Amino acid sequence: MPVDKNKIMDEIRDVTLIGLATAYIFLLILLVILRREKVGHQWEILLSTFRMTIQLVIVGYILTYIFDNPNVWFSLIALLLMQGFAILNTFQRVGDVPRDMKRIVAVAMFIGTGITIFFFVLWVFRVEPWFKPQYFIPLAGMMIGNSMTGITLGIDALLGGMKDNRILIENALMMGGKPALIVREVSGRAFHQALLPTINSMMGMGIVFLPGMMTGQILAGAPPLLAIKYQIAMMLGILGSVVLTVFMVIRWGSATFFNQRAQLK
Repeated sequence: MPVDKNKIMDEIRDVTLIGLATAYIFLLILLVILRREKVGHQWEILLSTFRMTIQLVIVGYILTYIFDNPNVWFSLIALLLMQGFAILNTFQRVGDVPRDMKRIVAVAMFIGTGITIFFFVLWVFRVEPWFKPQYFIPLAGMMIGNSMTGITLGIDALLGGMKDNRILIENALMMGGKPALIVREVSGRAFHQALLPTINSMMGMGIVFLPGMMTGQILAGAPPLLAIKYQIAMMLGILGSVVLTVFMVIRWGSATFFNQRAQLK
């Protein structure tokens, strides 16, 4: 059944500039509280809010042009840019890590998110054409963003676990243990830590809160059951993307702590 775009647009209530401006009142309240309690970080919050606003406005104009002029190259370039920025942001958040680990993060991000995105676009959602930006870019963005968070948490947990258990690992190596077996427990905890946000989100979804994708579709006039089907598929896609990327990072990354002689670096 064809969708009447004009009818949908009539059902979507526009957010006026005045209404949007009043939303910043809560930012002012937060700044006042931070100043009175001498918590600090006011400039950090102001900068993050300013960056969010400017970035979203710019992205809005870019997406408007891309949606009006669908092109396979626009979609692929958008995908590569999102993956690239996610990788750079991960490097900034995890701090100083070995170069080998950075290469693994980049490879895992491209492979893990790429496989999941194209599987869901081509097979699950069956988007035609597959590069249709209204579907391709938002789906890719959600999978890449959640994978970035998972990789960051996984690396932090892996680095912390290797540091806290260094003596135990060295003792196990001296007794002839294999590195892959020795770090299995540390890697397992790091993997679980990376998946926790996604698992918690899935546990509370629908009862504790309504997820963003589902809420957006309902506000746009989509039937609730259709929005639910999209949300279930999207969450499974996010889970798959996070699992693939984090698994590669943890599995390959744990090997970078050892040299060719099976000694800790």
